[in-house]
Amino acid sequence: MFNGILIIDKTPGMTSHDVVNRIRRIFKTKRVGHTGTLDPEATGVLVLCLGNALRLAEYLSASQKLYIAEVMFGTETDTQDIWGSVTAEYDASVLTEADLIGSLARFRGTIYQVPPMVSARRFEGKHLYELARKGVTVEREARPIEIYRLEMTRFSTGERPTAELEVSCSTGTYIRTLAFDIGRALGVGAAMSALRRTCVGSGDNAFTLEQAYTFDELTKIAEAGPERLARALLPVTHAVLGWPRARIDDALEARIRHGHAITLAEAGIEGQNREDGLVALLDLQADLIAVAKLTESNTLQPVKVLGAGG
Repeated sequence: MFNGILIIDKTPGMTSHDVVNRIRRIFKTKRVGHTGTLDPEATGVLVLCLGNALRLAEYLSASQKLYIAEVMFGTETDTQDIWGSVTAEYDASVLTEADLIGSLARFRGTIYQVPPMVSARRFEGKHLYELARKGVTVEREARPIEIYRLEMTRFSTGERPTAELEVSCSTGTYIRTLAFDIGRALGVGAAMSALRRTCVGSGDNAFTLEQAYTFDELTKIAEAGPERLARALLPVTHAVLGWPRARIDDALEARIRHGHAITLAEAGIEGQNREDGLVALLDLQADLIAVAKLTESNTLQPVKVLGAGG
């Protein structure tokens, strides 16, 4: 049984579900899931959970992501990227590097985005992309997102100028929409022409390209056997790095596994409290056995209990 977190360097042309299916075949297990999608044509970091780690997927939906995006100016499409149908064209040859740099300030900090019709947001129970495939367009409410960092790292002039942008942003940010909105602000239109995610998360909970495997690498590793393949996984405890934690002896572990709360005095919590009151409970071998929540009566109530080997 494989238990852990796998970082994939996704290739273009695959949906996130395609990636999950391929990993299921390589690891010969059905217990695989992703923690957040990446557009089919995008590349880079995709975080997967295997085995017991699936129960922790919600804690791995990071609030911060880092992208390198290429934007082509002078064209708008119905998908806000170059793979859609062209809806408008402009003379963008007048656009300068200084123009672009000057426009970026208004897109930093808290901004509002209208989710694109090709997104996975739902409208009356259906994904927007499902409606878009049928040629249906619906009104979408603008949503607040955070752009922590937005910098231009490359600019090429021409009839269709291109630029490379580094974007650090909150979850729920659509880079294609950011590109579209920048093009509109400059009056020359724009479409995203490439996207690479380089990091998911921040601090102790950051997952980067340096930790990622390609499918070719994993296929070769799998030829060496399951023990070698298991070493490609990050431990389940990576899902709770930086959390307050408590070491649990065998007697307390038995109570936790039966769903019973334990007292703070019994737990002996280490680390600062989280706003949500969640605590990682580890056994004497430092393996994660459960996630518990601090109650108003100052007890720790298990909310996620992992199977043996977690």
